[in-house]
Amino acid sequence: LYSNMFNFISKIVEGAKNGIMGILKGSVEIVGDVTETVKNIVVTTLKESGEAFQEVVDVPASLVKGIFKGFGAVGQTTVRNVKEVAEGVYQGFKEAGGREDVAIKGVVSQILWEAKEAGSNIGEAAVEAVKGVVEGARKTGGDVKEATKTAIAAALETTKEISGDVVQETKDALKTGIEGAQEILEEITE
Repeated sequence: LYSNMFNFISKIVEGAKNGIMGILKGSVEIVGDVTETVKNIVVTTLKESGEAFQEVVDVPASLVKGIFKGFGAVGQTTVRNVKEVAEGVYQGFKEAGGREDVAIKGVVSQILWEAKEAGSNIGEAAVEAVKGVVEGARKTGGDVKEATKTAIAAALETTKEISGDVVQETKDALKTGIEGAQEILEEITE
């Protein structure tokens, strides 16, 4: 079972990476709507995988990882287009039949790990990731308040795993950058 899941996840990462590389075709920027491009890659990758993925947090995380690997393969060294990638993966995962909470947790956590790996500001990445999934929820008729709460909780949980040093910085960034974050953080940390 473990090796099947590993192969499946590897296939997802490669599919997303190749999708981005195919669209970029050597340039460093996506021309047009990044969110729509990412969403379409996600839907295609999941359909091609033919596996049950709806409840596996590693799947949306792997899609995020593959997309950033695709950007990296064409020379982008920073974690860019975070909001658009978050929104696109969320929308694509949901459109392909994935669960909303699974999409949010996988997307937000992997974006923060990618930011850490790239040496980017984790607090800023958290704000952009939360904005992306919340916008995705808004556009797909999801529960925006619940999506915001789930995304902030995922960001907090992930920053604790990354390093205790970035937790306060991330909380501060979320309070400033996300409407209603102050109340949600108080609710979560009570």
